[in-house]
Amino acid sequence: MNALIDNPEATSEDLMKYVRAPDFPTGGTIMGTSGAREAYTTGKGQIVVRAVAEVEEMPRNVNRMQIVVTELPYQVNKAGLVEKIATLAKNRRIEGVSEVRDESDRDGMRVVIELRGGVQPQVVLNNLYKQTPLQSSFSANMLALIDDIPRVITLKIALQQYIKFRQQVVRRRSEFELKKAEERAHILAGLRIALSNLDEVIKLIRNSQDVENARIELMATFDLDQPQAQAILDMQLRRLAALEREKLEQEYQQLQETIKGLQELLGDESKILDVIKDETEEVKSKHGDKRRTSISHDAYDLSREELEAHEQIVITLSQGGYLKRIQSNTFRRQHRGGRGVSGMNTRDDDPVKELMVVDSHDKLMFFTNKGRVLSKIGYELRADQSRNTRGVPVANIINVWDTESISALINIGKKQYEDYEYLVLGTRQGRVKRINLDDVEHIRPSGLIIMNLKGDDELVSVKLAKQKDDIIFISEQGMGIRFSVDDLPVRRRTAGGVKGMSLRTGDRVVSMDVGNDDSKLLVVSKLGRGKVNPLGEYRRQGRGGLGLRAFKLTKNTGLIADAQIVDETNEVYLVSENAQVMRTDLSEIRSLTGRITQGVTIFKPRPGDSVSSIACVGDFAIDDDEDEKQTGTKPSKNGKTPKNKK
Repeated sequence: MNALIDNPEATSEDLMKYVRAPDFPTGGTIMGTSGAREAYTTGKGQIVVRAVAEVEEMPRNVNRMQIVVTELPYQVNKAGLVEKIATLAKNRRIEGVSEVRDESDRDGMRVVIELRGGVQPQVVLNNLYKQTPLQSSFSANMLALIDDIPRVITLKIALQQYIKFRQQVVRRRSEFELKKAEERAHILAGLRIALSNLDEVIKLIRNSQDVENARIELMATFDLDQPQAQAILDMQLRRLAALEREKLEQEYQQLQETIKGLQELLGDESKILDVIKDETEEVKSKHGDKRRTSISHDAYDLSREELEAHEQIVITLSQGGYLKRIQSNTFRRQHRGGRGVSGMNTRDDDPVKELMVVDSHDKLMFFTNKGRVLSKIGYELRADQSRNTRGVPVANIINVWDTESISALINIGKKQYEDYEYLVLGTRQGRVKRINLDDVEHIRPSGLIIMNLKGDDELVSVKLAKQKDDIIFISEQGMGIRFSVDDLPVRRRTAGGVKGMSLRTGDRVVSMDVGNDDSKLLVVSKLGRGKVNPLGEYRRQGRGGLGLRAFKLTKNTGLIADAQIVDETNEVYLVSENAQVMRTDLSEIRSLTGRITQGVTIFKPRPGDSVSSIACVGDFAIDDDEDEKQTGTKPSKNGKTPKNKK
């Protein structure tokens, strides 16, 4: 208010330097300044207040965390809040809460929310903000009567009206004090006359027949009015003492100064404003205390990303276009040569095509066989509780056309954007294309054209790459060609590709991947035999050739099913045509010298079944002990679960 008095031209934005936002008696944190700014500049706004909460380690269990709430938004009932959190946890609308209790005492408020082990405290806290009164909103409607007319006012108008009101208060108070001072000074003036003519006044009163006659004589003799004459008659004899006469004179002189000051105040509007400023400072020093509600500049609208926990999930895509998301610990580790476990229920002729392990916050890019790309975030996919479900049609998740199918699926998180520069795309007929990764950073819901394909060619593989990497194509008949990424021109997003590999009649590309001299290549045949070779055994060639022999094909191996670079991978998933999934350590697949070998038996498909695809996974460790805790049994070396003994 004082700032507006000093600078009447100040705007509401200027005044917000002094009146930043409301201060609630229960504390809390105001999220963002936009609500207060809107309320102060337009008269209406929504102010969001969030509880003050901290994440702490549990005193007796360092592996578990707890959320401690010490301040609540204004008007939030603590008992009702505790009950609501307990209800949401019981109904599993908020995951990860094991117990909630009130530990408030005379020292202050304290609500403790204990969490289960392994959950992400910040995600739980964000969900509590979203679903409970731990985050509440207050609607500001600055409505006031101005000249008997209701108006929605801004902060400046509100302060102007309050200053106007204070001016009226100070003026009326000063006028009242001036009137009282003048009345008292008038009486004292009469007493001064009486004291100056004391002997004559006493003689006049003694000779009067009654009080009324004495009053009339005083008024006539000394030119006094009735109140003055009455005051002389009412004066006590002690006032005739010298000291009392001196006090009366001092009081009269002080009143004259007071009257002069009040008259000057009422005659100068700026002095009235100075009084208002002084009184405001006095109120501030007498009643002001520290601000209780802090102000955060963070946005209060919690995004989906803030409400979803980071977790490893397994994404599977069937040949028929069914997509599924399940938790990674659904699959237990097995040893080489096992039968595997069922990965999903499928219809006939609908084998699993893609299987990958990603973080739930990674971006999933779906590449169609027609050369389009669409994207979804991992947590946007519906979570399935069992591995034996089919999932949902991919058309229910992304906007694919009736004539399209998903030919490649990759995940791109923050780390991928930092480590890689390009996307490399390979087709069934051996065409290849390199584009900048930034070209697909923003993908509209309807998708983007990523590669212009000719004839009946289709996209078969998409990989992330950087400079100095090498590209390797593997064909169904066991041929492979390696050439440098730098040999490819960087093309525009909608352009077509260039020739990467020439194919013999009846042959086709089954895999394209990216690696370097330190990488190893895993090749798996349809009958479950596979081998790991250093990529250095495939010498670099000019793109467009037939390549070198990469696998010795026999009746025991069948044609090539899939191949992948396994440079930093420690586990392998093998998926069969009939949706059998096997997970094994890469270390159990013996590295072989020489390109032209049959490899070793990795997977034993059942009669009539064959390997469909492989997925190589790094940093994905689920111990057998964890599986034992979940199932109550320990897997055997061949991957089978032993029967319980009687």
